[in-house]
Amino acid sequence: MSVPAKTDTALGRAPLLALLGGTAATALLITVALILPAEYGRDPLGIGKATGIDRLWAPPEIRAAASAGDAAAARSYGQAYRSDIVEIPLAASGDPERGDEIEYKVRMKKGSTYIYSWDVPGIADPEEFYSEFHGHTVEDGKAMTVAEYRKSTGTSDHGSLVAPFSGVHGWYLQNQSLKPVTVRLRLAGFYEIIPAGEPGNEAGLEARQVR
Repeated sequence: MSVPAKTDTALGRAPLLALLGGTAATALLITVALILPAEYGRDPLGIGKATGIDRLWAPPEIRAAASAGDAAAARSYGQAYRSDIVEIPLAASGDPERGDEIEYKVRMKKGSTYIYSWDVPGIADPEEFYSEFHGHTVEDGKAMTVAEYRKSTGTSDHGSLVAPFSGVHGWYLQNQSLKPVTVRLRLAGFYEIIPAGEPGNEAGLEARQVR
């Protein structure tokens, strides 16, 4: 009767451990070289950049509402963008021809936007210049819709306007100082310059368009 030969299992462990070690090393290399650049934006070996794999990575996205209040944040206008400078001369306070006050507006469609900046050099006391920022409709035979945006004293103002209705929107300006001044108004956005003599530009001021 023959006796089965003993199997030395220790002789088979070395190749198995080598195989497992090689597999682990390969997995680690794949993780460092490929997965980290593509999934986490980390590229310690520079392989992601060299191969372009790093371009697959993007940070997590947080979705924000594409609106500003009740209106869309991105808007499209049916007219070209423009920019203008208007020089507005005003006489000293008490001028018998009322040249110390003036109204100047531009025509806007509902939802149109402009940014503005105006200042009055030469007045030491800001309380000696008064302004009203407002708008109104100009439809013949219909009740006038009026909106008042700002009333204040001061020699400068900077801001923006989204027209709440179609009409003319701008300023009433009054010089209360004892010397003549010139208001320098800058406008940019989506609006139309009102021709001289029409409602909003009864004084016939000329705007210089900036190209």
